[in-house]
Amino acid sequence: MNSNDRDGRVFTVNFPKNPPISLLTQALSHGVHHSLTPMLSKLTRACRRRPLSIARYDSVFSRKFRASNPVECGILAVFDSTLEKGELRRTTLENSKLLRHRGPDWNGIVVEEKENHAIAHERLAIVDPESGEQPFVSADNNFVLSVNGEIYNHKQLKKELKQPYAFKTNSDCEVIIPLFMEHGPDFVQKLRGMFSFVLYDRANNRYLAYRDHMGITPLYMGYGADGSVLFSSEMKGLTNLCQEFQTFPPGHYYDSTSTESTKLVKWYKPNWADGHVPNEKLDLMKVREAFEKSVERRMMADVPWGVLLSGGLDSSLVASIAKRKQERKEVDAVLNELHSFSIGLEGSPDLAAAQKVADFLGTRHHTYTFTVQEGIDAIEEVIYHLETYDVTTIRASTPMFLMSRKIKSIGIKMVLSGEGADEVFGGYLYFHKAPNREEFHHETVRKLSALHLYDCLRANKASSAWGIEARVPFLDRDFLDLAMNIDPQEKMIDSKNGRIEKWIIRAAFDDEKDPYLPKEVLFRQKEQFSDGVGYSWIDGLKEFAEEKVNEQQMTHAQNRFPHNTPPTKEAYWYRSIFDTFFPDPAHLTVPGGPSIACSTPAAIEWDKSFKDNADPSGRAISGVHDEAYGKK
Repeated sequence: MNSNDRDGRVFTVNFPKNPPISLLTQALSHGVHHSLTPMLSKLTRACRRRPLSIARYDSVFSRKFRASNPVECGILAVFDSTLEKGELRRTTLENSKLLRHRGPDWNGIVVEEKENHAIAHERLAIVDPESGEQPFVSADNNFVLSVNGEIYNHKQLKKELKQPYAFKTNSDCEVIIPLFMEHGPDFVQKLRGMFSFVLYDRANNRYLAYRDHMGITPLYMGYGADGSVLFSSEMKGLTNLCQEFQTFPPGHYYDSTSTESTKLVKWYKPNWADGHVPNEKLDLMKVREAFEKSVERRMMADVPWGVLLSGGLDSSLVASIAKRKQERKEVDAVLNELHSFSIGLEGSPDLAAAQKVADFLGTRHHTYTFTVQEGIDAIEEVIYHLETYDVTTIRASTPMFLMSRKIKSIGIKMVLSGEGADEVFGGYLYFHKAPNREEFHHETVRKLSALHLYDCLRANKASSAWGIEARVPFLDRDFLDLAMNIDPQEKMIDSKNGRIEKWIIRAAFDDEKDPYLPKEVLFRQKEQFSDGVGYSWIDGLKEFAEEKVNEQQMTHAQNRFPHNTPPTKEAYWYRSIFDTFFPDPAHLTVPGGPSIACSTPAAIEWDKSFKDNADPSGRAISGVHDEAYGKK
């Protein structure tokens, strides 16, 4: 198959007879030019579906397709390999290319020939785009570092160094090396940001891997048949190299010299997650000041950026604060005007609300619409990039995936987003049924501890698929320490006293003299993103799955999928796609269990009606909200 692009280049695609759907979707995800998309899509629909791993075709597509989409950084590291040095370099580079959608601006690799290690990096340049190439090598040539993420307090950390250090770049991440030299592995406590990174100490043949406190940036680890240990920003970088792989736990680091059997050390141990119920007195002004500082930290960038704006409380507050900081010149950021972005089906609740907020704030607003069919057409790509079969995550990720492509087209590289507020303040509708302050708090802790498998995964991977880095102010470590130590009684819904869900954050920014948002937005009811983009979106997915999956398949679903057996046809459809892309044991990296409106399984016990409803959409319990406020 040949196709000419606008520059006259010819793309040649050699497909085997009856190519599996995984191969064709892999072509799309590798950045094949848009002129090939119609042909590939048509072929995909005509193909026979076979549960075949994409790993068998990785090398084919790595050679055939060189055009790639700009995206957030990707890291891949292989330690203690038994491959010959030339083969180790080639293999690492080939698998690193599977992450190139995360970082098209540059790539680099360091191979330790004596010890048979390889560290690769695919870079998206957000800070110091001119000189921040990775992997970093220390001034004394002893340390090698590959990072995905941002260190927001890097300037302060540089000033606090006890010994002078010869920085080679202006990157925010290079400070990790001298910090480790001065403080050892616990230096991570000083970092404020989102990050996953691998650090190699040549003198001691010691390697370490770290993931931020909430798992905002993705990281996976795996083990090869030869005893090698691997780390990758995405699971697809490991599937054809490892016999075993798993999600790297947030707030942990891996130390090859550790005496622990897993060599994993937990470094993030917040007091609010130790089992007790906090009782700090509420101070609304402190909440406001802490969140404003969190947003300000994330405005650090040397490239154009914007804000995602659904029109709900969380994203609107982020946009409002960013706009204020810009207008009042309180931050030093590359920002001539603030761009805001929203997406939905024609006439959806989010589009109208977002436009109202944008008009109020004076942002340069971009409204994007999509059809149910366009969303369905993107599902396979979404699952490939998201590396999950979780129903709620896929529903919400698809509009975000489509929007990110549009954002990329106008040159934006970074966006601020509102993830995390519902977990911190109990914003989901099912929190109306929390029986007491203790259960309320424990559920918020459970939600936050699993966020890396849901909203963090969605925000990062759906945007990084198209060259966008998403930053999440509500998950700032200092803000969490303040907000999660507030007495949970203050967070509980109390309709008699006018306290709706997330009352704390609403009240903290309810300023009559200098309003942050219009009242109708500040006190707008919670909408899950997959609901807010248009109710027919979820209905359309269910209807499509109803035709796609037959009753016989559902009857035997447990035989095909004994782990996390799909309870609905929609879930079966997603799981089938996932398994064509990712071989065992990839399915073990995805959480399962019953959920109602994004609850954990434990919260299902709060109300009998929850147990009889299998849909994770917020609409499934919309009556709970109406009941709480006396609506009929």
